[in-house]
Amino acid sequence: MYTAMRNAMVKRVLSRSSDFGGARWMSSSSWWKSVEPAPKDPILSVTEAFLADPSPDKVNVGVGAYRDDNGKPVVLDCVREAERRIAGSSFMEYLPMGGSVKMVEETLKLAYGENSELIKDKRIAAVQSLSGTGACRLFADFQKRFHPDSQIYIPVPTWSNHHNIWRDANVPQRTYHYYHPETKGLDFAGLMDDVKNAPNGSFFLLHACAHNPTGVDPTEEQWKEISYQFKVKGHFPFFDMAYQGFASGDPEKDAKAIRIFLEDGHQIGISQSYAKNMGLYGQRVGCLSLLCDDEKQAVTVKSQLQQLARPMYSNPPLHGAAMVSTILGDPDLKNLWLKEVQGMADRIIGMRTSLKENLEKLGSPLSWEHITNQIGMFCYSGMTPEQVDRLTNEFHIYMTRNGRISMAGVTTGNVGYLANAIHEVTKSA
Repeated sequence: MYTAMRNAMVKRVLSRSSDFGGARWMSSSSWWKSVEPAPKDPILSVTEAFLADPSPDKVNVGVGAYRDDNGKPVVLDCVREAERRIAGSSFMEYLPMGGSVKMVEETLKLAYGENSELIKDKRIAAVQSLSGTGACRLFADFQKRFHPDSQIYIPVPTWSNHHNIWRDANVPQRTYHYYHPETKGLDFAGLMDDVKNAPNGSFFLLHACAHNPTGVDPTEEQWKEISYQFKVKGHFPFFDMAYQGFASGDPEKDAKAIRIFLEDGHQIGISQSYAKNMGLYGQRVGCLSLLCDDEKQAVTVKSQLQQLARPMYSNPPLHGAAMVSTILGDPDLKNLWLKEVQGMADRIIGMRTSLKENLEKLGSPLSWEHITNQIGMFCYSGMTPEQVDRLTNEFHIYMTRNGRISMAGVTTGNVGYLANAIHEVTKSA
């Protein structure tokens, strides 16, 4: 009897629509009707436009990845050797939620110092992250969870994804002065005023070296003044260090800002990445670390970082971490890496000099000193969005509309063409 009643009910439901399946699918399709296309990423869209351009003269100086002097991607010799050593040598089991212990240990030495007492005292809570972006996002969520009423102060300008990261973590954002358009250098006075005027105990995002997108870094003395004022105000410094070693060629020199803050007794946070300085872009290898009061607090903080990571991605990837720990854990491979990262930095510095000299030889009425005064992968050229549009439309040169030039895309083969094009669009400025 039950079966008969159930069948009768199903027939009644089906009879209400001559196309029950069609009605069901129509209802489902309306679920996403309100979804609009996402705006294109201002950086990634440059590469899309470049690839679609059939011109044989096209130049891409928007890409945020290192290229050799032929404009080709590079795999470092130390990376190739590390891959050879680890190939088939380990199981593919999950890493712990906190990632590779060996990779994290070696990474902390780079940032805090080879013989850091902070490492020996186990005062640092650290986890492997999905490169620098993942480290920043983990920290943003940690900030929101344990300081829910706080804000983050972000420099103007900054890497555009910084805003996305803290926005999606629901952390309110404020900005502080950083770049001075007229001098194409650091607005130190504006920066210090903003640090002084921020509420005590504010969170600040700092670029440890090779500021993206400007290439403008504080001097050592300016970092000391910034550190002092942070101490006075009780601010929390969170360093994004995506370019250690890649900026100057010396990882120790590039970590100077962090060391200054440590010497002054700050508790700090650091995001580290091996995308640029080892060319491990697609491996997504990074680290988030937070300096704590003592070992007990570090254990507690790490447990919370792992809890945040668990619903995001559960465990970080294995292969890239194995390469990093192999390279940094072997003296010969580490020395090879130091030599190669110095070579990458030297090529970038050389291209800066060449671009500046080419512009001066063309008789440009403008000063281009900022090209060599800035450091790292990016040069903030000072060109307007309209001038950048002309570069693209007339010369097939691609970069972000804020005038940021990726020096990695500049080669001995195209630097003259690039300089001539820049001269043409800026000579009447």
